[in-house]
Parts: sequence; structure tokens; C-alpha cells
Amino acid sequence: MEESRGGDTPNGPAADSHRESQPSRQVPREKWANKTEFLLSMAGEIIGLGNMWRFPYLCYKNGGGVFFIPYFVFLIFCGIPIFFLETALGQYTSEGGITAWRKICPMFEGVGVASQVIVIYLNIYYIVILAWDVFYFFNCFRSSLPWTTCDHVWNTDNCHTFNRSLLSSGLHRSDSDWSFLYNVTDSYGNDIDSNSSFSEMLPYEVISPEEEFWLNRVLRVTSDGSLGLPHYDLTGCLLLVWTICYFCIWKGVKVTGKVVYFTAVFPYLMLLILFFRGVTLPGAGQGIIYYLYPDISKLANPEVWRDAGTQVFFSYAVCQGVLTALGSYNKYHNNCYKDCIALCVLNSGTSIFAGFAVFSILGYMSHELSLPMETIVKSGPGLAFIAYPKALSLLPSPQLWSLLFFLMILFLGLDSQFVCVESLATALTDVFPGVLRKPRRREILVLFIAVVCFLLGLPLVTGGGIHLFVLIDTYGPSGTNLLYIACFETIVIAWVYGADRFYDNIKDMIGYTPMPVLKYCWLFITPLICGATLLYDLIFSSPVNSAFHFGLSWWSMLTVLLTLTPMLCIPAFVLISLRRGPGQISPSPDLQQASPHKPRLTLCNVVIIKRQRVLHRGGDKGREAEKAITEDTNEV
Repeated sequence: MEESRGGDTPNGPAADSHRESQPSRQVPREKWANKTEFLLSMAGEIIGLGNMWRFPYLCYKNGGGVFFIPYFVFLIFCGIPIFFLETALGQYTSEGGITAWRKICPMFEGVGVASQVIVIYLNIYYIVILAWDVFYFFNCFRSSLPWTTCDHVWNTDNCHTFNRSLLSSGLHRSDSDWSFLYNVTDSYGNDIDSNSSFSEMLPYEVISPEEEFWLNRVLRVTSDGSLGLPHYDLTGCLLLVWTICYFCIWKGVKVTGKVVYFTAVFPYLMLLILFFRGVTLPGAGQGIIYYLYPDISKLANPEVWRDAGTQVFFSYAVCQGVLTALGSYNKYHNNCYKDCIALCVLNSGTSIFAGFAVFSILGYMSHELSLPMETIVKSGPGLAFIAYPKALSLLPSPQLWSLLFFLMILFLGLDSQFVCVESLATALTDVFPGVLRKPRRREILVLFIAVVCFLLGLPLVTGGGIHLFVLIDTYGPSGTNLLYIACFETIVIAWVYGADRFYDNIKDMIGYTPMPVLKYCWLFITPLICGATLLYDLIFSSPVNSAFHFGLSWWSMLTVLLTLTPMLCIPAFVLISLRRGPGQISPSPDLQQASPHKPRLTLCNVVIIKRQRVLHRGGDKGREAEKAITEDTNEV
């Protein structure tokens, strides 16, 4: 059955003649060697940096344990249905993120193109985090960690180290009285009240050495926001990471499947080590309480629900075409339904577990420095490159713990990165099989992607690169774009292709029908939740509003461009398909239909959408094949 459905060409009147003209030396499409390689590759993609630094922070910020309520609502009704939909779509069609949608419904090929635009964004900016991580990793081999002291050339007069004598005196606190260091008088010559806080009298702001190392040594942020030239050391780190990424995937999934045995498993070993070390430290319990303490009032805040939805979409890598690409290398009868359920449990379980590892060590830092958790917990890169390194520096053998931590971050991000590159390479190969599916063409294609993305990422390692990084992260693979794509994915599968027909395809692959709730999620619940959240995003976080904030500048234009580029792909391809003539909502004849005579959609035993029969091409190459939709007039 699998061999009969293996068409690599797009659906159209010239498809058969195109197949006949394909060179005999075309390399056959690869498959995973075993299920373990598929599961580890999927786990490596969906379990990444967001599980370590984003989910724990969002729990703390959005009501502790209460955040689990909106998180699991989005997970059950949006995350899991779309995660399974994309994986099953790839396995059924044996196509990448673009051609899978072309075969299901040519009119909505733009859904796949939009997802690949998101992947391009990720390939350019996500790997910069790994370059920062490698920079820290190399600095862990010094006799003294350079971010723990203020005696370096990049430090300023504002730098302040929390040493042990200072801790015992309590003078490191923001409300401490430092007036004894200064002969401070007012304009009348009177001494200032001794109750005045240090922050009110000090003529400069106290900055930790960790923060100065991050800003002045790693990023070297420019004061005027200009980009400038790339920093040579960060450029070298970026090049090194891209080189590692290239050699992980250049030979295809047969090599990638072997690499993930290490890159996907090693971070779990490091996470376990950090967890057991963290929970045995003094103050760990206080940190975990801050992580999980419930605040019921937060549920009334729509921002909490939006954060939960955004976290689910990012963490599960949906609407990026990556799941479809990985699923396309499965054998036709692989039970992708059980695989997806297991992967979803693993992903969310890892996020929750990582929170204990992170906050136990942050609680120890709060205990040691007698600082409130509010001043310690940071989001995003600040947690990985400022707060956590500080906490690890307080442990015995800080070089070892820091080395293990940054090695874990490297592998967490590396497998996510090279799977994204694999997704783009798969999509392009399936779009142009006659050109790219030949011996040694894949190596050249992956090298081309790596070189182009490396060059496009160079502005991110300049003095103003962090501003550009935040801009891409906020408006590129943003929640707005992902929600927009999710709405179209579920609507096309459920209402155009037909939810019942897709269920029949899945049953043909795995041998039984999945839970009925998935069908109703695709039909109603998922698009409604995603649509409502998208509407909220457009009203309160519109890129147009941000453009007004930035003013008329290239920053504002880039903001709008990053958001609109993937969104415009879908209507653009709809318009293009309308010019091709009829049959643009009909699936490819190459797809095996298990029950071609059944209706595409029924609800409560009532036929909502009748059957759609695709006429297979005959001896004259099927000039009538484009009369794609034939309705049975005997059906209700």
C-alpha cells in the first residue's frame, strides 16, 4: 500500500507525464530505521529551551499552580489535536510541510508555505541562543568564572559583588543604609536622614557582575541601538554551532536518527542531576513554593490565558511544518496516535519537572543572598544567562555545575535547531524532487540553507543584535502567526477535506479510530479557541500598534513584515489556485482513500458534506482528472 501512494509530484493535469520524465537515478525517499529514532527526533524538537526557562517563569508569573488550568485547557483542546493532525498528515501523505497540504487540498498549499516561513525565522534567530551558550561554555574552563567578579575590563563602577562579608552585614539589600560611606549633606549643610535608603542617595545603579558580563561582554549592547559590525568571538561561536548542526543532518534522517540518541537523552540526564542537587540545597523548598503557590485571582486575567496558549503552541512546535516533515518519514502503518499521546505527556511532564529543578536552585540563591524571589526570577535569556549562572556560582565546584548546565542548554537547543533545518530541507526536496532528490544534492541543499541562515544571523551578533533578536522573537514565530495558521489547518482538514475522511485515513494507517473528541476539536473547539485568542492578540498586540510605537522607521517596517509575510501566504495561494481552474479543493489521486464512497463529514448521523470522489487518470494521462469533484446524487 505504501508503494502505491508514494507520489512525489504535485496534483495537476501534468502529474503523470512529470512522473514519467523523472530521472531513473532519483534517490528514493527515506524512512526512519525504527520507531525509537522517530520518537527521539520528535522529543528533541518539542522539548527545548522553552521547557527550561519559559514554562517555569510563566507558572511563577501567572499564579503558580493555577497556571496549570489554562495550560491544560489549551493543551487538551488545541495543542494535542493539532499536534496529532500534523503528524498524521505527514505520515499519510509521505510529504513535507508544503506538498502535504498540496496533496490534501491544492487551494490551501499556502498553509504549508506559511509554516515554512516560520521555520525560516526559527533557523535564523534560534541558533543565536546556542552561540551565546557556547560562549558561556568556553568561559567555564577558566579558573574563576568571569561573571562572578567585578575586576574585568568590561565591568563599570556600578558593578557590585555580593561577597560573604556583605551578606552577613545585610548591606546587599536594596533598602540598606549606606550613608556611613558618604559625608552626604543637603543644600543647607545638614546631614541626610540616616533612614534614607541607599538607592535614594547612591549616584549610580548597582549592577551585578553576571548582568554586566551578559550586557557588556557577551552582547556588548550599543547605547544608540545601532547594529555595527558582528563581534568576532560570537561569530565564531555561531559558525561552530552551524557546523555541528550541518554534520548532524547532512546525510538525511538515517544520520539524524542516530544523532538524537545522544542529543535528546543527554539533557534529561543533566536535568536529573540538577534536580537532585537543587532539592537538597537550603532554601529549595521556598523556591518551589514560589513556583507552585496558587493565586486564583489570576484566572480572571486574559493575559494568563494567552500566555498559556502561546506556551503550548511554542512548546509543541505546531504550525511550523516540522511535525509533518518528521511524520512523513514514518512507515504507513506506524501507530502515530499512541506516539503523539506519549510525546505530549513527555513534553508537559518535562516542563513541570524542569520547574522544580530551576526554582529549587533559585530558592537556594534567594536563601544565600537574603534576596526576595521577585528580584531573582527573570524570564527568557535572563534566566539562563544571568540568574541561573549566579545561582550555580554559589555552589561548591561552580565551574563543574556551570559546565554541565550550559552543556545541557546546548543539546536542548541543538536538536530543536537541526530538526528545523531538516524540516525546511524536506519541504524543498519534496517541492522539487526532480532536482533535489538525486545523489549528493541533499548535502548541497543543507549546506546552502546553513550558509544563508548563518549570514542572515550575523546582524544578531552585533552590538544592536539583541534588539533585533527580541523583535524577531516577538513578531516572527509569534503567537499571532501560529494561531492564524492553526485556524486554517483545522478548518481545511475538518471542513474542506472532511473530518470523517481524515479519520478513515487514520484508521487505515493505525488499525482503529482515535477518540471522537479529536474530530469535534478539529471541527469546532480548536478553531474557536484559536480564533478568539487570535482576535485578542490582534486587538491588544497588533504589529500595527507596535509600528506606531516604533515610529516610521525600518524597525516598524520590519515588525509589520515579520508578521504579515506568513499570514499573506495563505490568501495569496488561494488566489493563485483560483486561476488554475476547477479541482483545486480535490485531493491528489496519489493518495489512497480507504473509504472513497463514504461522506466526508457527518454529524449526529446526518450527512453534512457529501463524498468527494477523485477520478484516477486513465490511459490518455487523465485529461478528465481535473474534473475533481463528483457528488453522488443518491446521497442525502
